[in-house]
Amino acid sequence: MNKKNAKSLVKFDDKEKIIDIVSFVSSAVPWVGGPVSNVLGGISTGRKIQRVNELLHEFSEDLRNFKSEISEEYVKNEDFEDLLEQTLRRTSEERNEEKRRILKTFLVEAVKSPGEQYDDQLRFLKLLENIYGDHIRILKALVQAPPQNLGMMGSPSQTLRERLPDITDDRITDLVHQLNDLRVTNLQSLNTMMTGRGAQDLRHSVTPLGKRFVRYLGKS
Repeated sequence: MNKKNAKSLVKFDDKEKIIDIVSFVSSAVPWVGGPVSNVLGGISTGRKIQRVNELLHEFSEDLRNFKSEISEEYVKNEDFEDLLEQTLRRTSEERNEEKRRILKTFLVEAVKSPGEQYDDQLRFLKLLENIYGDHIRILKALVQAPPQNLGMMGSPSQTLRERLPDITDDRITDLVHQLNDLRVTNLQSLNTMMTGRGAQDLRHSVTPLGKRFVRYLGKS
């Protein structure tokens, strides 16, 4: 087989894959099949299609038994199709599995509870691009409930170091500052000594936006 024929075969196989994906989504959630079909034509091939495939299968399963006239009307409008396109394109490029699960949960909630402004939804998607695996680990550590037996004194930095022993102090500090800049956390006094509860109950340092990320992780 020459290179030209091989290239054509790859394109044909990918087109068949797209047809299979659209067929599955349309079967599970008929009222979402149209927007998915419109968007998938612009998604790249290969591994990227597989990432989109996995997200849409999970998305469809989450919505399989869901019924709502409001949601059915919502998915027909331009805002949803644009949001779907933005989400699937980010999914196709995203290598981190946890972030792909967040994208799936975000899309499911957009359908189940329509009403959020499109610009706010897009802002969340753009913010997600700047959240990396270690950021998510910091967030998970911050929202851990403190132990029953609290120490007399300590600092937030010490608590994070205990919860994330494989990350250096400097790296933890850098990650927290990055999350602060993204307005996902507001933890300013990492090294301030506090009573046991003040140093180990760090849930208050996660902003509503950060809690949204954590909530999506919990639902994934």
